[in-house]
Amino acid sequence: MTQEIKIPFVDLYPQYEELQSEIDMAIKDIITRSDFITGPTVEKFERTICQYTGAEDCASIGSGTNALVCALKALGIGPGDHVMTVGHTFVSTTEAIVNVGATPLFVDIDEFYHLDTLDMRKVTGSKEFALPELKAILFVDLYGQTPDIDKINAFAQEYNLKVIQDAAQSFGAEYKGKKVGSLVDITCFSFNPVKNLGAMGDAGAVTGTKKLIDKVRMYRDHGRKTKFEYDKVGYNARIDNLQAVVIQAKLKKIDEWLDKKREICRRYTKELKDVVICPKEAPWSKHSYYVYVIETPEGTRDQLQSFLRVKGIQTNIHYKFPTHKTTAFDNGTVLPRTEYICDNILSLPCYHTLPEHHQDYIIKAIKEFYAN
Repeated sequence: MTQEIKIPFVDLYPQYEELQSEIDMAIKDIITRSDFITGPTVEKFERTICQYTGAEDCASIGSGTNALVCALKALGIGPGDHVMTVGHTFVSTTEAIVNVGATPLFVDIDEFYHLDTLDMRKVTGSKEFALPELKAILFVDLYGQTPDIDKINAFAQEYNLKVIQDAAQSFGAEYKGKKVGSLVDITCFSFNPVKNLGAMGDAGAVTGTKKLIDKVRMYRDHGRKTKFEYDKVGYNARIDNLQAVVIQAKLKKIDEWLDKKREICRRYTKELKDVVICPKEAPWSKHSYYVYVIETPEGTRDQLQSFLRVKGIQTNIHYKFPTHKTTAFDNGTVLPRTEYICDNILSLPCYHTLPEHHQDYIIKAIKEFYAN
């Protein structure tokens, strides 16, 4: 009797198995010392993130969402301001803009699913006629690679805009040989469990200049500079020290894990490029492949997903609905490419421990579907 194959979309336990003794020891140490929030554990974690990314300073945060909120606040973005961004992203990007009182100005995406630098100019027009309310660009390293950051920074300089990098999906990625984390005014990371570098709960971080990160630290801790001085209305957005030590343990393995993911993704692309549209790797970026997303022939995505489900292959969609078309954030914007992409993309299982025979099975199943 043939054994039924079940391939999950994510498989996190092997990460723990590789580092079990180190993670267990670190967690036990936190519990033994009752060292749960702030203090030397967090400071050590933040220094480690700076060393890896090359950032001047780092503030750890309780989630990637709060990282975005605190970053926007630190830059002075608030009511009446507009922030240029994309609709093809996880909701946190748009949510953070709205939650600080600002308005998202949606821009369409390019062939890499990133903020389209040509569409930026169509939306803003010439510098003389640009919206005076436009104060910042919040771009997304969707799926694990960066857009052309030099072009975005040049545009921002021309229009006197701040730049926020939503690097929730790109920890470990590179732009022109430099690690993500020190390339723009301020960078936001997520360490959600399913991210390439994931905690065992929610966590995040913000990197940037010391001046900006000092403001982020204030906002993450109820708006205070000292224990009893509250200068701003802030948030309870501090990282849990248990999460900090888990992430720090995994950080030692991240480059090895990413290289293994890249090998799997290259194999997918080699085998599937004549069947579906595979991810394009930008020449300036070293992709970290948070997810491997294919673009299916128009109108076939849902049928393919159902077919794979019957075969025991779990898939996902990143993302089924663009944020500008959801009830919470719909402002009438039309983004043709974004909306087309969201109707036709599918994410395949892709983690560093995915066995080769499972890779073979997934590839064969997709080819079988389109052969019929």
